[in-house]
Amino acid sequence: QLQLVESGGGLVQPGGSLRLSCAASGFTLDYYAIGWFRHAPGKEREGVSCISSSDDNTHYANSVKGRFTITIDNDKNTVYLQMNSLEPEDPAVYYCAARDWRCALTSSMYNTWGQGTQVTVSS
Repeated sequence: QLQLVESGGGLVQPGGSLRLSCAASGFTLDYYAIGWFRHAPGKEREGVSCISSSDDNTHYANSVKGRFTITIDNDKNTVYLQMNSLEPEDPAVYYCAARDWRCALTSSMYNTWGQGTQVTVSS
């Protein structure tokens, strides 16, 4: 049984930082790609970042390049999203998802999803 659990969301001021975690169970990340997606009210779900262990491949949305960093800890079977310099347009529910192929930012290609963690940016 494949499961993903997100954590680390919260309330921060503009310019602040958060680190999101995506803990996987029921499988190892060695041959999977993990993507981070976000869904804000009134907006379409969008891909933020993804990583695959098999080929060490990563992608980032243009809106977060230079601010967000995705990493993987294979020993803990966990993927992290370090979010720095958070902006008012970043608040959303952030989801992680898994697929058994290479890294991509297309949500329809992912098979297993977590329940999401809320990120709020407010002054």
